[in-house]
Amino acid sequence: MKTLIQLFFGFARIGAISFGGGHASIPIVQREVVEVQEWLTYEEFGNLLALDELTPGPILINSATFVGSRIAGIPGAIAASLGSIAPACVITMLLIFLLHKYRKLDIINEVLFAVRCMAVGLILVTILRMSGTIFLMNGISFQIDYLLLFMTAAAFIVIYKWQVSPLLVMIICGALEVSVSYLMKMFF
Repeated sequence: MKTLIQLFFGFARIGAISFGGGHASIPIVQREVVEVQEWLTYEEFGNLLALDELTPGPILINSATFVGSRIAGIPGAIAASLGSIAPACVITMLLIFLLHKYRKLDIINEVLFAVRCMAVGLILVTILRMSGTIFLMNGISFQIDYLLLFMTAAAFIVIYKWQVSPLLVMIICGALEVSVSYLMKMFF
């Protein structure tokens, strides 16, 4: 029982201070798991990172599940996973309570508007960075990858107009890209 409590609170500490996404939490997980608690060696932690990259889901929860199961089996996996999400759940519930209670205050609406603007800005930055794959630099001139340009426009239209699952669209675009690349290598 003591081990389960240690797993829960060890990962709750990580979850409480992990901001900025999964990759930003890796050093925090490493410090807690390898150096503080000594649940894994550095080599085992490296294997954990490899598994994290291969499995779907958030890195922190995958890490917690892996470490917890390694230390205390299924109960350990559950304890560590719950510990990793508990701080986010508590903070979210607190923010929802405060938002509900103070939603009529102008400052709250201004903050929410600013957060929405920042979210749109982050999405636009991602779009601009990813669009660099469509316009390939070749010396001084640019080449346009027309297939990627077409797939980008088609994906936008299909998702926006017909509400097709983005996952399905990504799979189809990936398969199309692989197929065209394969055919181009065969015939050209």
